[in-house]
Amino acid sequence: MAKLSVIIPAAGSGERMGADIPKPFLELGGRCILEHTISRFLNVRDIHQIVIAASSNYLPRIESLFKNFEEASVSYLAVEGGSERQYSIYNALQVIKDEVELVAVHDAVRPFIRSSLIEKCCEVASKVGGGVIGVPAKDTIKQVDEGRNITATPDRSKLWQAQTPQIFQKELLIKAYNSALADDFVGTDDASLVERIGGNVQMVEGDRKNLKITYPIDLKVAELILNNQL
Repeated sequence: MAKLSVIIPAAGSGERMGADIPKPFLELGGRCILEHTISRFLNVRDIHQIVIAASSNYLPRIESLFKNFEEASVSYLAVEGGSERQYSIYNALQVIKDEVELVAVHDAVRPFIRSSLIEKCCEVASKVGGGVIGVPAKDTIKQVDEGRNITATPDRSKLWQAQTPQIFQKELLIKAYNSALADDFVGTDDASLVERIGGNVQMVEGDRKNLKITYPIDLKVAELILNNQL
């Protein structure tokens, strides 16, 4: 497998969770969510580097957190994030190792991604340019106008819910980010930036346990998953 670096943006707030600290630092089963998330990547073959982007006041905490991981073959680095997720990832891209071939971007609050899915996504990215973990949409999706009037019902069979990691060939992702910066374009995810410059990105089917912990109910579900009750 190609050499892999992982970028984990962790600069978001805990506002929607109703917490005083950012969501990645909330406790889950005796460890913070971010620690669970990092550990999921340490069993992946050819993992070389993990870069966490966070607000400046949390950088010392992240650097202290790194001491809990003893994998000598993996380089750990914390960098200051930006005002938007996209700018945090751009900052992290500046410190990616030269020898790395693939870059994964993963939400800090998705602590249940399986290493086998990460490796499958890496294989797809190596072949076509980019791979995105996702699941088929299970609900009917409605398109609305500014007044919330329904204007269309897209064919659900062609709709997927994108998750992370989203993994790309390093040079392709860097090119996409540089283009977005030059044009002052902000996308909804990393794949949208790569799609914008004509890059090929393929969906890789994941599972629904790879949830993003955003609201208090998500933390309750995460506790059930952690305790093998779901």
